[in-house]
Amino acid sequence: MGNSKSSALSKEILEDLKMNTKYSEAELCAWYTTFLKECPSGRISKEQFEGIYASFFPNADPTAYARHVFRSFDLNADGTLDFKEYIIALHLTSSGKTLHKLEWAFALYDVDGNGTISKNEVQDIVKAIFNMIPVEDQKKLPEDENTPEKRADKIWNFFQKKDEDKIAEGEFIQGVMGNKDILRLIQFDEPKKIQDRLKEKKQ
Repeated sequence: MGNSKSSALSKEILEDLKMNTKYSEAELCAWYTTFLKECPSGRISKEQFEGIYASFFPNADPTAYARHVFRSFDLNADGTLDFKEYIIALHLTSSGKTLHKLEWAFALYDVDGNGTISKNEVQDIVKAIFNMIPVEDQKKLPEDENTPEKRADKIWNFFQKKDEDKIAEGEFIQGVMGNKDILRLIQFDEPKKIQDRLKEKKQ
């Protein structure tokens, strides 16, 4: 994608990112310089991405969640994130508009990429989220959502689905947008904190 190995960010990618994120040209250019220093190939591998998450959660296991997040932003499915994909990931998960965040959340939960979400996929992501929560903090969760299974069931029941049913993107977005409790349940509780740390690492 684009001029990933050039020391200067291509005008096309720069304009695209300025239009679709909140970041300024100066910020993007500065980040790109640092990005190339840490990733000379111009790309972040899945292993590097998982390593960044692991450094933030020494008392938990974020590997599965990081893998799902990586998949959801690896737009061309080549096993790496280039600078454009990385910046879009930062923007969407830390400061993007609610609709765009929910479009990303749907992609996160649509593990097999078939355009719908199954109950098994909800369970997969919820388990990955729970792996990021220290055991002591899990004990403080409400009784009806203190295990991955309970939280997954709560989400699925909200959509009034049978076990074998599927959730389409429009239904998912509309349902979550209108219910803050479900919005809280589908995401890790501190996504912004993670992304702020990721940004700090790149500065």
